[in-house]
Amino acid sequence: MPTSAATHPPQTTGALEQLVERLFAATSAEALAVACQAFADANAPGVRVSWRHDASASASEGAASIILARDSRATRVLEARCPHASSQDNAPWPWIARMVRQRLDQLTDLDSLYGTVARLAQAERLQRALYTIADLVVAARDTTSMMQALHHTISTLTYAENFYVVLYDHVDQTIRFPYYVDSTDTTPPDPDATRSLDAIAHEITWHMIRENRSFMGNPETLARQASGALVTPGVPCADWLGVPMHHGDTVTGGLVVQAYDQRACYTEQDRELLMYVAQHLQTALDRREATAKLEDRVTQRTRALRETNRMLQHQVLERQRGERLQAALFRIAELASGADSLDAFYAAVHQVIGTLIYARNFYIALLEDHGDESVLVFPYTVDQIDAAPQPRTHGHGMTEYVLRHGKPLLVDDVDTERLLQSGEVSALGSRSTFWLGVPLIWNNKVMGALVVQSYSEEHTYGPRDQELLTFVSYHIANALQRRQANDELKQAYVEMERRVVERTRALALANRDLRKQVSERERVERRLKYETLHDPLTGLPNRALLLQRLEVAMKHYRADPTRLFAVLFIDLDRFKVINDSVGHLVGDDLLFQVGGRIRGCLKSRDTVARLGGDEFAVLLESMRVTDAAQSVADRIIEALHKPFRVGVKELFTSASVGISFATPAYRHADDLLRDADSAMYSAKAGGRHRSATFDDRLRHQALEVLEIENDLRRSLDQHAFVPYYQPVVNMDNGRTVGYEALLRWHHPERGVLLPGDFLRVAEDSGCIEDIDWQIFEQVCRDADALTGDAGCVSINLSARHFRAPGLEERLLQLLATHHVSPQKLRLEVTEGTLLESPIRIKRALETFRSHGMHIALDDFGTGYSSLSYMHQYPIEVIKIDQSFVANLEESDQNQSNVVVRAILALASSLDIQVIAEGIETPLQEHVLKRMGCRVGQGFLYARAQPIEVLTQAAVGNFAAHDTSRPAADA
Repeated sequence: MPTSAATHPPQTTGALEQLVERLFAATSAEALAVACQAFADANAPGVRVSWRHDASASASEGAASIILARDSRATRVLEARCPHASSQDNAPWPWIARMVRQRLDQLTDLDSLYGTVARLAQAERLQRALYTIADLVVAARDTTSMMQALHHTISTLTYAENFYVVLYDHVDQTIRFPYYVDSTDTTPPDPDATRSLDAIAHEITWHMIRENRSFMGNPETLARQASGALVTPGVPCADWLGVPMHHGDTVTGGLVVQAYDQRACYTEQDRELLMYVAQHLQTALDRREATAKLEDRVTQRTRALRETNRMLQHQVLERQRGERLQAALFRIAELASGADSLDAFYAAVHQVIGTLIYARNFYIALLEDHGDESVLVFPYTVDQIDAAPQPRTHGHGMTEYVLRHGKPLLVDDVDTERLLQSGEVSALGSRSTFWLGVPLIWNNKVMGALVVQSYSEEHTYGPRDQELLTFVSYHIANALQRRQANDELKQAYVEMERRVVERTRALALANRDLRKQVSERERVERRLKYETLHDPLTGLPNRALLLQRLEVAMKHYRADPTRLFAVLFIDLDRFKVINDSVGHLVGDDLLFQVGGRIRGCLKSRDTVARLGGDEFAVLLESMRVTDAAQSVADRIIEALHKPFRVGVKELFTSASVGISFATPAYRHADDLLRDADSAMYSAKAGGRHRSATFDDRLRHQALEVLEIENDLRRSLDQHAFVPYYQPVVNMDNGRTVGYEALLRWHHPERGVLLPGDFLRVAEDSGCIEDIDWQIFEQVCRDADALTGDAGCVSINLSARHFRAPGLEERLLQLLATHHVSPQKLRLEVTEGTLLESPIRIKRALETFRSHGMHIALDDFGTGYSSLSYMHQYPIEVIKIDQSFVANLEESDQNQSNVVVRAILALASSLDIQVIAEGIETPLQEHVLKRMGCRVGQGFLYARAQPIEVLTQAAVGNFAAHDTSRPAADA
C-alpha cells in the first residue's frame, strides 16, 4: 500500500484506474462496496471492506472508516480493516472514500430523477384514464357498452380482471347485476334478472349496500370491517375492493373489483379511483332515466295530438258533408221555383241526390186520385235492369209498404227475403241487393215515395244514408207541393186573364217582376256554376273544370296530333306536418301561395287546378316538344322549394311532380290524370323533391299487379296454393321433431312462386285469407302422414285471421273434419299480431290451448319483445328470428350472441321452449348448441319440400317424446 494519498507508487496506479472505472460503472451503493473489496483483495491482502450503519461508532484500530453517505435510516460507513497493518498503510482509503462518496451522490441524484419521472408517468396515465371515464359518461352510450369501456379503462390503472356492477332499488329492496365479469364464476347472474337483496344476505356486497361504505382487503380484513357475520360464496378471493354508488343520500348500488392472486393487492389510491368511477357512473344512469321519462312524455303528447287530429279530420268530413247537403237543398229549392217541366225537375232532383248517395237506380212514385181509388204512378224512373213500371193500384210491393206505414224502409237481401216469406210484400221486378225508400209527405199525408236501390254488394246503404234521404225528401216534397201550387197559380192567372181584362196592367207588372227574378236566378246560377268549377280556397279551377278542359284538349289532339299536351300532377311533400304543427289556417294560406307560384310558372293558356288537399294539377297545351313539360316541372319544383312567408312564420316545403303525355291510347281524361298521379308517387318513392314521367315501366307495373290479382283469383278456384314443409330438427341427434308449413303458389306459367312474389298483391286484393284457409285445410290432410305418432306441424296466423269472427270454431271444425288431433298443430303468431287486438287474440289463443293446440311466438326479438307476452298469453315456444342467427359468431362479445343468449336465458327461466330459425352454417349450429339451444330449422338441415317428398322420410323419423309438448327435447 502507498504511504501517501496524493501520490501512488507506479505498481498501484493501474489498479486505482481500474477501481475508478468500476466505481463509475457501479449503479448502487452495494456495487461500490464490491468494487472496493475487489481492489483491497488485489492490492491490500488482509483488508476487509464492509458497510456499517452506525453513525456513532468509530473505526477500530488499524482500520480506515469513511462516511460515505447519510440517509434517513442510518449513516453508512465504509470500513476497511487490516489487523496487521497500520493506519499509514491504509493511506489510499480516504482518497477512495471521496471517490465513492462522489459516485454515491451521483447515484442518489439519478435515483431521485428516475423516481420523479416514474411518478409523473403514473400521474399522466391516471389523468388520461380519468378523462376517458368522464368522456364515456358524457357520451351516454348504451349501458352495457359503457360499462365494458369503464372496465377496460379501470384495468389500465389497477388490477381489474374480475369486475362487476350491482344496482340497488331501495324501494323494492331488490338488486340487479347489469355487468358481471369473473374469471372463476362459471354461472354469472343474468344482467336483466332482478332478485331480492336478501338473496345475498351477509355477503360482502350485502354489507357494502346495507352499511353504505366501501370495503377493501383480504377475507380476514373484510370480516373485521363488516358489522356482523360475513358469508363468502364460491371461491374466496385474495383481495377485494368495493365502493357504493349514491343518488343524494340514497345508496343505488356499487362497483367491485377482486383478485384471486395473492400478489395483487389494492391500495387507497385504487379505492379513490373506484369511488370517482362510481360517482360518474351514477350520473350516467340518472341521465338515462331522465331521458326515458322525457321520451314517455313525448310519446303521450304525440298520442294526444294524433287523437286531436283524428277528431279534426272527422269534423272536416262532417263539414264537407253538410256543405254538400246545403248545396243540394239550395238546388232543390231553386228547382222548385224554376219554370222547367216536371220531367226536367225530376231529372235534376235525381242528379242532386246522386251527389249525396249512390243513386244509379232511382225512381219517384206518386199517388194520384182517379175517381174512387188511388193509382200509384211512376213519373220518373232510372234503372240498370228494369224498364219503367206501369201505373198500378195499391198492391204489395216494397213501395206500397212504405206508403202504408208512412216510414222509411231500408232492407238488404236477407231482410227482403224475410218480408217476402212473411207476406208483407210481393216480388215486383228484379230483386235488388239493397233497397232504400222514404215517403214523400205534404199536408200531413203520404203522397208518394222516393226510392234508391243497388244490385251489387259494392254499393250499400246504411242508417246514415236513410237519414240523409229522409231529410232531403222533406224538401223534395215541399218542392213538389210548391210546383203544384205554381201550376195551380198559372192556371189561375190564365183564368183571371181571360175573365178580367182590367187586370192586364197588373199582370204586366207582375211579369216584369218575374223577369227580374229570373235574371237574379241566372246571376245566382252563374255564381253557383263558378263556385262549382273553382276551388273556394285558391280560386283556381277544380277537378271538374280541369277534366272539362282535358276533354277539350283530347278532342283537339285527336283532330290534330301535333297539338301535343301534357298533364302535371303536383303533390306537396310532408304538407301534413305543416298542418299538424302550425294549424290548418296557416296551411290554407300556404296552399293559396303555392297556387300563385305554380300559376306564375305557366303561360296564360295553361291551366292550373287544385284537386283537393295539397294536390294540384297542370294542363300544358300546344307543346311543341316533350322537354317543355320537364322544364315547367323543374321551374315549379324550384319555385316551391323557396321559403314561404306566412304571417310571422317562414315555412319550407317541396313538391313531387308526375308527368303524363297525351297519346292516342288515351280515351278518357281521367286516365291521363291517373297516370300522372302514378308518376308522382314514383317521384316520391325516388326521394321526393323531383319529377317523374309516366312510361311503359309504370304501366307494366300496374298491369303486372292487375295480372297477378287475376291469376290469384283463378288459382283460388283451381287450388293452386300448396304448403311446403320445412323440418324442425333436434340439433343433438339430427332427428326431425316437427314441420313448419310454408306457402307456395304453383303458377301455371311461372312455376313455383315464393310468398314474396305475390303476398303484397294478395293482401291488397283481400285474397290472402282464402289462400290461408286452403293451406290450413291441406295441412290438416297432411298432418297424420307427416308426423305419425309424434311431433306437430306449425301454421302461421296473422292479425287478419283474428279479426274474422268465428276463427276458433272454423279451425276446430276443420281439425274435426279431417280427424286430426289438435296436439299435432302448432299455431305461430308474431309480436305485431299480439299488439293489434290483445283481448280478442288472448281469448282465441286460450281457446286453442284448452283444446290441446300448441302456441308459438314467431320472429321473437324483431318486434317489441315485451316480457308481458310470456305470462299474458299461453305461449309455449318462442322462435328466435333468423336475423339474429345469421350474425352469430364464435366470439361471445358479438351483439347477436348477447341477444340470443338473453333470449335463451329468459326462456329457460320461464320454462319456455326455443327454436332457432334460419340455421345455414355449422358455425351457427355450434354456437347455438353451446348456448343451450337444442332445436332449430334452416337450410343446413333441409329446405321446404312438398308432402310427396317428405312423406316417407317423416314417418319413423320422429323421436319418441311426450305428446303433451310440441317436440321432443325442444
